[in-house]
Amino acid sequence: MRAIDATALAAAAEARFRSEYHYAVFEYLRSAKVVAALERGGGVLQGRVLDSGCGGGGTIVSLAEEVECAVGLDLDARFRQAGTRLAAEKGRRNACFVQGDGLALPFAGGSFDLVLSHSVIEHVRSVDQYLSECHRVLRQGGLMYLSTAPYLSFAGAHLPRLRVPVPLHLLFGRRLAFNAFCWLGRRAPWALVEGREANTFISLAEREQAKHDDLLQKVTMRRLAHWLRDSGFRRLSQETTVTGFFRRALPAAARRRLERTPIARDVMIGHVQFVLEKP
Repeated sequence: MRAIDATALAAAAEARFRSEYHYAVFEYLRSAKVVAALERGGGVLQGRVLDSGCGGGGTIVSLAEEVECAVGLDLDARFRQAGTRLAAEKGRRNACFVQGDGLALPFAGGSFDLVLSHSVIEHVRSVDQYLSECHRVLRQGGLMYLSTAPYLSFAGAHLPRLRVPVPLHLLFGRRLAFNAFCWLGRRAPWALVEGREANTFISLAEREQAKHDDLLQKVTMRRLAHWLRDSGFRRLSQETTVTGFFRRALPAAARRRLERTPIARDVMIGHVQFVLEKP
């Protein structure tokens, strides 16, 4: 899945929480962006690939179209009725899935040429241990694609957007903001930008299921630098993306000045991705 189909991806994003299968389809389409970032950073998609924290498994199905073997691992077997179904539909016999812990990968050292980690580290108990395991299972010269978002940004907080763009998590802290969005999902879903099929705060409320906060790490650009410095990886590339709100609200020169300020940078950056190498 090499071509970035913006129209199809946007439609899949709007329907991604309809079911795990729909989320896998969204991941399948989004994978083209991951591959493009990997190649911009000097990486090559080849050999044996692991997605450590694969979610629905759609990314692995996509990558299996171009590599020898693609393995998806997740702590929760979300892929069971999603990635496996999509792999069968696409005829990808070289895509497989394993339920396991990214902090204790069930693979021998040097098993993979490439490890992917897309918006995972904010959900693990120990980033240091997670990166250590990714490093261990890579061969020498192997690559890791890593993406996440600073905790203070809208994307990094993993919270919905209000129609009136008020950053509740910055004003009142995460716990109050999370509880406020749970209430809005139940009582006033019209106040949120994302609809029910793109917003678990609404969809779970409609099913009378509790929404649990699974954000375990408060990622900042400074903490990222510290984690990567101690990980044993060599950084080949880093790309950051400022959120649409700040791109629209601030001139480019003002954005660049603010990005040099640590707190402002963490608020403004909605996505950061790295290509790393195991020396």
